[in-house]
Amino acid sequence: MTHTTSQAQDAPPQQATTPAPAAATRSRTLSRLRRTLTPYGFLSPTGVLLIILMITPIIMVVSYSLLDGVITNKNPAFVGFANYMDVLTDPVFVTAVRNTLVFTISSVIVHFVIGLAFALMLNSPLLGNRTKGLFRVLYILPWLFTVAIVAVLWRLLLSPNGVINYLLGTAGLTDGQTEWLANPSTALAAVTFINIWSGYPFFMISLLAGLQGIPRDLYEAARVDGAGVVAQFRNVTIPMLRPIIISMALLDFIWTTQQFALIWMTTGGGPITATEVLSTFTYKLAFTQYEFSVASAAAVLVLLMSMVLAFFYVRHQKARD
Repeated sequence: MTHTTSQAQDAPPQQATTPAPAAATRSRTLSRLRRTLTPYGFLSPTGVLLIILMITPIIMVVSYSLLDGVITNKNPAFVGFANYMDVLTDPVFVTAVRNTLVFTISSVIVHFVIGLAFALMLNSPLLGNRTKGLFRVLYILPWLFTVAIVAVLWRLLLSPNGVINYLLGTAGLTDGQTEWLANPSTALAAVTFINIWSGYPFFMISLLAGLQGIPRDLYEAARVDGAGVVAQFRNVTIPMLRPIIISMALLDFIWTTQQFALIWMTTGGGPITATEVLSTFTYKLAFTQYEFSVASAAAVLVLLMSMVLAFFYVRHQKARD
């Protein structure tokens, strides 16, 4: 009995042999926090750039649009929405909106028609692989040129002594001396044509990828049901391409409404206001007339329009997913 009691007294305390639960909990918490913060660490450079290059300028432009004389006066006066009223009541702004809509809607529609036609041709089994490869290279060329090259190229082609006037004059369609980019009645159509020529490959490539992703079984089932080529196109091809068509149309609409470089390097928004669009209108307000406050208001209006289009695009993408 005495020996047992002595062993019990000599045994070490039980709590000294168990690990500390506080240290283990702290280690698990740090590990979980590290896993949570790691993605944000990778995203932080992009977030900083977005704040510096996009969020901050947007806030500055919005604040400028509510002031008067932000550049010329050291203490600009707060005028509220007066600059917005100046923009909305400016007849040139109305002309710019109308030209932008004509330019954009025409470009998007013809981009789709030409892109779909070329995509169907390149996806046709009637053409050999070498022929398809040759046509793909030719059709993609306009998209490879920079805006500056496209503008200079078409200014030369459409000049009174250019190739286009020579061909049309030889065919007897015109007198061969048409000022395509300097005539108010033809300038907007000419610029729209140039934009269509340089932008249709975007639709062509996207629709070609969509066509190649359509299962052949659907066409075989349609043929078994007695559907012809037109019925297959209407009931199989178009429904399967509809998500791609809507996405591409919205993106093209957003990009085309913001087109600036092509118009500025071909016509500069002229002659008079024949090709004036929202981008050139805003640019001239700021750097030609030095009305930076009014130009900021115009820029905010363009931003709001773009945000509406972006909202519909994001909404469509979510519905598609």
